[in-house]
Amino acid sequence: MAITITMGIQKGGCGKSTTTGILAHLLSEDFKVLAIDMDSQGNLSELLTQQPSNEFVGKSILEAMQQDEVKKYIYNVSNNLDILPANNFLATFARWIYTGKTYEGEYRPYKGNTSAILDNLLDKVRDEYDFILIDTAPSLSEQTTNALCASEYVVVMYECSNWCYSAIPNFMDSVVAANEVGKRNTEVIGILRTMNDVRRSDAKAFNELIEEDYPNEVFRTIITRKAPTGRLSLYGFEENKELEQALSQYKEFYKELIERVDNRQY
Repeated sequence: MAITITMGIQKGGCGKSTTTGILAHLLSEDFKVLAIDMDSQGNLSELLTQQPSNEFVGKSILEAMQQDEVKKYIYNVSNNLDILPANNFLATFARWIYTGKTYEGEYRPYKGNTSAILDNLLDKVRDEYDFILIDTAPSLSEQTTNALCASEYVVVMYECSNWCYSAIPNFMDSVVAANEVGKRNTEVIGILRTMNDVRRSDAKAFNELIEEDYPNEVFRTIITRKAPTGRLSLYGFEENKELEQALSQYKEFYKELIERVDNRQY
């Protein structure tokens, strides 16, 4: 049965899509992985497939949820890695939930707990994967709620800045709410300090501040800004001469995450 992990925070520019994509790539070297793009920007889809997200119109996670059918919408990335992709029509998810109307004009109301749509869908394929990773939108939206309710664990993405620091308490409350309304016993498995600019003294201060507030949650690894990592969206994971440089920091995070998962599973 797959272990499901959401990467989230209700703020943009915190490295959610990049981290989800890199973690999916690293996990796929050892495990069978399904990545899920729950952000209408479709950045995770573009990163892993190296195709424009519009290529997945009619073939995305949105249609999978609306049709309550998952396997036909899974896109194979590599031997051990699949993705349920997204595109900008995922922005109509909330409208569909509340009106029953799809972006194509079809009336297809959902009957049941609207926070558990994704969770119920994934029940159809959980036994086919070791890990499921979910990328989320930069907001406390219905997409984010569904991702949290479908997950056992949440990695909180923390960009070392004042606005991200102020976003943490509300996101932590969202995880608690998901635990109460969902069935996965959702919990924060850690806070990843990311997009760190070593040239800025305020970034260092906010790194230390979050560690003081959440000493048991923060990962030891701190992800700093690196050009090769930023260029992953351009070059991808295949035939990328900078790949080792792009992934080096994340390998330490990967080890920490697996250790924490193992400690909770056994």
